[in-house]
Amino acid sequence: MSAALEVTVAGFALWNPQGRARPQPSILPPNERRRAPDSVAVALEVAQTACANAGRDPAWLPMVFASTYGDLAITDYMCSTLAKAPTSLSPTRFHNSVHNAAAGYWSIATGCHEPYCALSAGPYTFANGLFAAALQVCADHTDVLYVAYDIDARGPQTQITHSQGILGVAMVLARDGSGMRLELAAVAERSADTACAASANAMADSLPLLAALERGAGELLRLPLGPESSLQVQVRHR
Repeated sequence: MSAALEVTVAGFALWNPQGRARPQPSILPPNERRRAPDSVAVALEVAQTACANAGRDPAWLPMVFASTYGDLAITDYMCSTLAKAPTSLSPTRFHNSVHNAAAGYWSIATGCHEPYCALSAGPYTFANGLFAAALQVCADHTDVLYVAYDIDARGPQTQITHSQGILGVAMVLARDGSGMRLELAAVAERSADTACAASANAMADSLPLLAALERGAGELLRLPLGPESSLQVQVRHR
């Protein structure tokens, strides 16, 4: 087991996909809000709420954005259009197809010039993003905004990609201060099956941790970090 990283959750937010329409992040102007894809909308909504709950100015927070698949709706559109009528491809949808689209929207909307990364690690995305954000907090002694999100698969992708609904989570991680405390360590062990089953959103691995934070409960969780490793997360009261 690796040495534990210790961080405080200064604020967090969850967009629960069950029975709710896509979010409408107020941080975007109305025209941009209408044009933004679902993945961007949910990422910005939870990021904005987490920063408000933490009492942090988003313009000064480094960021880690994580998504298993990016925007599956735009991927379906792009593939279908390129196969049938490539010259009619929408430039707006094209620029929204990149994996770091949400991070770009957030940086522009908040005027943030801090560094960010946008990562994916397949079915292990949530734990890898959380680990990366905690490492940055401990190494640089700075607060970090962590945002993780996925949307539903569309079209032929549903045959190979299992993700339903819209789900987003965000946390502002700090080195010290008030809030729930997380102790994280990478453990060499075969990962349990991830929560991304056929009936779940691809970011469903985040839900046990968010539930523990909402309850304010001390719990020990194991999140899939890789085929032969897990991220052990001890949730404690500060």
